[in-house]
This record gives sequence, C-alpha cells and structure tokens, in this order.
Amino acid sequence: MRLKNSFFILLTVFLIYSCDKKRVFDEYKTVGSAWHKDSIITFDLPVLDSTKRYNVFINLRDNNNYQYNNLFLIVSMEKPNGYTKVDTLEYQMANPDGTLLGDGFTDIKESKLFYKENVKFKGKYKVQIKQAVRETGKVPGVTHLEGITDVGLRIEKIE
Repeated sequence: MRLKNSFFILLTVFLIYSCDKKRVFDEYKTVGSAWHKDSIITFDLPVLDSTKRYNVFINLRDNNNYQYNNLFLIVSMEKPNGYTKVDTLEYQMANPDGTLLGDGFTDIKESKLFYKENVKFKGKYKVQIKQAVRETGKVPGVTHLEGITDVGLRIEKIE
C-alpha cells in the first residue's frame, strides 16, 4: 500500500511539471501581510539558452485586503555587463466594481502580468521589483501595501 501511494504521488508531481513545458523559471517570494515601500524583491536568474527567445511575467498573489484598482511597480533588470534598465509599470488589479482580477476560487487571486516579450538572455541577469503605489492626490507612496502576499517572476520559452 505504501509503495502504491508513493507511486501516485510521484506520478502526480511528474504530470504537474511535465504539463508546463514552456516554463524555464518560476519563483515566488513572500512579502508577508503588507509590502513595505522600501522592500525590494530580487530574483537572480539562471543562465538561459542564448539562442532562444523568452516571455517574462510578473506573478502576484493578492487577497481581499488589496484596496486599490491598479498597481504600480518599479522593475529593474540588470544585465551581465552591469547595465540596468528600469521600467515603471502599471497593472489593473480590480474591476470597476472592486472585485479582484486574477485566477482563483477563494479570496486569494493569482495574476500573471506581462513584463517583457520576445527577450534574449545572454549570461546571468538580476530582476528587482518594488511597489510604487500612491493614493490619489498624495505625493508620498503607500508605506505598507496590504493585500499583496507574494511576488513572483516567471520566464517562458517561446516555441
């Protein structure tokens, strides 16, 4: 019986990973109950095949404590030569009625957000993500952004 259970667990893990053939990197980091404005999430990317092209996504997990319609992120990608490209990105996180966008059946939603398309990587890269949400009419950023629980980065090969 024990051998049979082990076989089914191994088969399930194999099927989950084999169904996702495009994924070459997929990692999440938790930000706790609130994402502090000075907290920078860093991903050290593995060396990828420089002859292939990839799409890069920012993945977010959020819950009903997220009270904004959109999300602003400052994302930097450092190349092996030290050159860093910084992008300020805006993503819609909720419908006009306030319901969160994303996948999930509970109050936790997962959003897969496009960051870069058709990218070639040559060497080791580093990606850093920082939240930059501001309330309407206010200059200082939101110090503790509640509702975002995890920040992830996903890279998929283009076939």
